[in-house]
Order: sequence, then structure tokens, then C-alpha cells
Amino acid sequence: MDKKESFKSFVANKPYLASYVESGKMSWQNFYELYDLYGESSSVWDSYNRKENNASAKNTLNDLFKSVDINSIKEHINTAQKALDFVQELTGKSVSNSSSSVVSPRPLNKFFED
Repeated sequence: MDKKESFKSFVANKPYLASYVESGKMSWQNFYELYDLYGESSSVWDSYNRKENNASAKNTLNDLFKSVDINSIKEHINTAQKALDFVQELTGKSVSNSSSSVVSPRPLNKFFED
């Protein structure tokens, strides 16, 4: 198999390279020159693959957020709030009672009364 055919099979296994050509960032000639200089197993190709991995991770996160049911989350939050209110009732403590027991700081104008 000649160099061109091996490059074609290499590109067929790396479809993310086509996105660089379509966006105008690289040309097939530039990729061929890199292939000719460094070969298939060089770390040069990792830098091109990294961007594609980031894009696929973003797509995965977008799919995850799209599948979240907001109403279900609201229900869980309301249930948790009711449970906290119930525990607060049982202990007999309220938020307003705890704020009244705050100690006020000493006045700053006392110099020798320590």
C-alpha cells in the first residue's frame, strides 16, 4: 500500500480531522504533511483529538441537563423542606430564637478598663 492509501485509511479512522478541514483551520495537505513527517502513532494527533473529546464531553453534559426534570427536583426540595420544618418543630427551636441570643461586642471606647 502506498503512502496516499495508508493516509486515507488513517483519516478514515480519525473522523475528527474532517472538522478541522471543514472549519478552515487545517487543510488535507497540512494533515498529509504531518502524517508524512511524524507517522500515525505520533503525539501530534493527540492535540487534534483533544478538542473533539472536549466537544463530546460538552454534548454529554448538555444531554444530561436536558434529561433533568425540574418538577421532580422541586418536589424533592419541598419534601426536604417539610422534613426540616418537622425536625425544627420537634426540637422546639426556631431561627428567630437563635438570633436573639447573640452577644453584643464590647464598645471600642474603653481604654483602661480591661
